[in-house]
Amino acid sequence: MKCVRRAVAVEVENPPSELSAIEEPYRRIVEEVAAYVAERGRLERERYNELYRRFRKQYPLPAQLTQQAINQGVETGKSFLEAKRNGRVHKPHPEVGRVSIRFAKDSWSYKKAISSVAPVRLGLSLPGGRRVIWIKPHRRFWLYWWKVLRKEAELASTLMLKRRRSRWYAVFVFDVAPREESPAE
Repeated sequence: MKCVRRAVAVEVENPPSELSAIEEPYRRIVEEVAAYVAERGRLERERYNELYRRFRKQYPLPAQLTQQAINQGVETGKSFLEAKRNGRVHKPHPEVGRVSIRFAKDSWSYKKAISSVAPVRLGLSLPGGRRVIWIKPHRRFWLYWWKVLRKEAELASTLMLKRRRSRWYAVFVFDVAPREESPAE
């Protein structure tokens, strides 16, 4: 049976200043990798390792954030190439306006969140160590969270943080199994 993917954004209370500090280096990495992929069509393993080492020296980001930024850049570059093949884009290279900072399974408190009855605080790996952030869950979030607790849905392991205007949002992704109802007679 196929699952339906749903994303729910909840506001972050008092976001740490490190989030704003890592947003620009993260975007630069995504932009540079996307341009490389758009120019050459792919990112070879040797070049990936070379870029990873260079970005780790150049930007003070945790290792997993650097990896996530490179992976997001590869996705952006491939998406740009596909759009260009289909005639939807006429620019020479991709432009990255805003990014959503992705935290993989090990860089946020994933295990604590999925085992918690009420996840209202999360631990994030940021420059300078692990930081706790508080979120403001709302009705839609609790609806899907209740489905996770009843095993009707699963929480995706990647957490995204986005900034819109001056507010930060944590975006949770849920894989929801559709209800099985018998057909009406």
